[in-house]
Amino acid sequence: MDEDALLRAAADRLEALAARSTPGDWRIGGLLASRPEVIAHRDGGTEHVAEARAGSAAWISALSPALAAPLAAWLRASPATDAAAVAFARALLDRLP
Repeated sequence: MDEDALLRAAADRLEALAARSTPGDWRIGGLLASRPEVIAHRDGGTEHVAEARAGSAAWISALSPALAAPLAAWLRASPATDAAAVAFARALLDRLP
């Protein structure tokens, strides 16, 4: 598989995985700081992500810390004119504390 096909396949699989996961804007919440809950906010309601583990576990494991180094390398190597990299960086920074 060449690099272009590899990139397309990875993007397709990532989108498919996200589509099967609990949708919404995930936020940390809960009463106990030592055991926060992740809550998906969508369509005017909320859903605890833990209650939808079957759909969310693959997403969580796919986006493990193992992806930090390659994603960081991609961002560092991307020119400022790369709209996708810029959009990703903005979305990521909006989510990080």
